[in-house]
Amino acid sequence: MPLLNNLAGSKKKQKKNRNYKREYKIYHGKPEQIKRRAQRNAARRKMVKVGRARKGDGMDVNHKSYNTANNALGNLEMMTKSKNRSRNRHSPNKKY
Repeated sequence: MPLLNNLAGSKKKQKKNRNYKREYKIYHGKPEQIKRRAQRNAARRKMVKVGRARKGDGMDVNHKSYNTANNALGNLEMMTKSKNRSRNRHSPNKKY
């Protein structure tokens, strides 16, 4: 009796290693990206301060206006990670 693991369709893909130092140097370390990350972190801290978010809650802070620099409480809402990260950023009139 053949083993189930030896079926033709069970080939494993080799995982490609990421070069995090290179990514930081090329993208994440740029002053513009550092500033944008600081704005996102400030939004999260603001939501924790007003009690809408907790550490480890698995939620993202969503900017309703798609402008991550606008950290007004009226522009911020909590959303699941999967829902927030799947939003189409090019059609702001679409309801989610």
